[in-house]
Amino acid sequence: MKKVLQKFVHYFDAIDLTEGNIRKRILRFLGPIVLSLLFQQIYTLVDSMIVGQTLDEVDVAAVNNATNIIFLVIDFAIGTMSGFGVVIGELMGAKNEEGTRRCVINQIYLSFLITIFLTVGGVLLIDPLLAMIGIAPSNVDPRANGVYESARTYLLIIFGGAITQVFYNHIVSTLRSIGDSFTPFMFLLASTLLNIALDLLFIKVFGLGVAGAAFATILAQGLAAIGCYLYAYFHYPNLRPKKEDFKWNQKYILSSLKNGLPMGFSFSVLAIGIIVMQSAIDRFDVTPEGMAVAGLPAELGYGAGCKVINFLMAPLNALGMAMISFHSQNLGARNLDRIKKGFKASFLIGFVIYLIVMTIGLLLTINGAYQYFFLSQDKITAASIRYGNTYIYIAMPCFFFLMVLFLLRNTLQGLEKTIPNFLSGVGELVARVLICYFLPYMLNGFTPTNSVSSTLAYAGACLGDPLAWIASCLVMIYPCLKAIYSKKNAVFLLENRTNK
Repeated sequence: MKKVLQKFVHYFDAIDLTEGNIRKRILRFLGPIVLSLLFQQIYTLVDSMIVGQTLDEVDVAAVNNATNIIFLVIDFAIGTMSGFGVVIGELMGAKNEEGTRRCVINQIYLSFLITIFLTVGGVLLIDPLLAMIGIAPSNVDPRANGVYESARTYLLIIFGGAITQVFYNHIVSTLRSIGDSFTPFMFLLASTLLNIALDLLFIKVFGLGVAGAAFATILAQGLAAIGCYLYAYFHYPNLRPKKEDFKWNQKYILSSLKNGLPMGFSFSVLAIGIIVMQSAIDRFDVTPEGMAVAGLPAELGYGAGCKVINFLMAPLNALGMAMISFHSQNLGARNLDRIKKGFKASFLIGFVIYLIVMTIGLLLTINGAYQYFFLSQDKITAASIRYGNTYIYIAMPCFFFLMVLFLLRNTLQGLEKTIPNFLSGVGELVARVLICYFLPYMLNGFTPTNSVSSTLAYAGACLGDPLAWIASCLVMIYPCLKAIYSKKNAVFLLENRTNK
């Protein structure tokens, strides 16, 4: 029993990614990140199940649409904090503990400023953002007005509690950058269980509806953030800040912004593309007369399909996140040969993951089995299954390109190549907008899409994801290969580093 306990405690130790067997180190570091993202998705799925099983289709549609808008604002925080982690990882790779402490403190200052920006901006832009996806108050259609009111309530609470999102992602990014991926997983596990319990309490017992789901998310994530900060303070005494570390340090501020802001804007740009795609899908729930279709089959079916896709996307996303820490640490250690070998190993691991998740995804479409997890029996129809399955059939085989996208993007990020990352996000957005607006229109006989449009027209909208992934890969592949294999660029990579 003592040995088992000692082995469990050992998992909390940070992993030095600059030495040891590359594939084994990546896999060991990757495991907790995969579990973290899967549990995040499990919470999302359980939250959707609770909402879908207890509330009407109006509230379900409101949460689905609000979630896409949340991606736009909160993903900026996630991307920015991910970029901040590159600087921490590089300092750790260089064994610069003093610089790491000072950088973390200065990033906390920046996190407060980002929180103010996101909270104020998010609240002020709720109505314009909802209008982007065709959700607005209506005196004519009670169903449409109900979706607007519920979505607005949900967003107000989430944006009001943006501080929990920002600081949770900051401490998680920091811990992963120093090689600790297990601690964030354990706190996320506790947060997920608490979130589910609060969902049941606020929605089923107190009857707070979508507001209850939002409050549960904010409270659980806030407690997880506090727990992670306290753990980091007591578990890593060598990184415990000293009095002189609290000074404003322009070098670390600028380096953090240089790496964080492009990634944050890139994530937000991608979220805009998701909103555009949601808008294209929503048109299939509108009759030629402009009224909402009863049951909203396209929105509910596509929403359920998205949840499956997001869940199965988690292992590939986790691999990309692991490679940020791997590359940034080895960049700090100036070990270019290890960066090259890690890059190759990540593609082999990624391809195996791709085959597994694609098989699972396609199996879940049999008789629309996945929809019974997210929707009550009365909301599942032949139409909702058709819409959901069509999206999954198109997206799942193209996960190979998504795997390539994650690895290219996070390799560039770990090597501080932020501009190609941002441009790839722009390329992905442009591709998704053009595809979602024009391809369904063309496949529908050059007429606007609506509830009576063909399945082929709907498939055109679903192609927005795979073709956007391919466009993003095309933008990144040359800069990424150049960063790793060009001798001239290799010299540049190893000079003028933040850790000097």
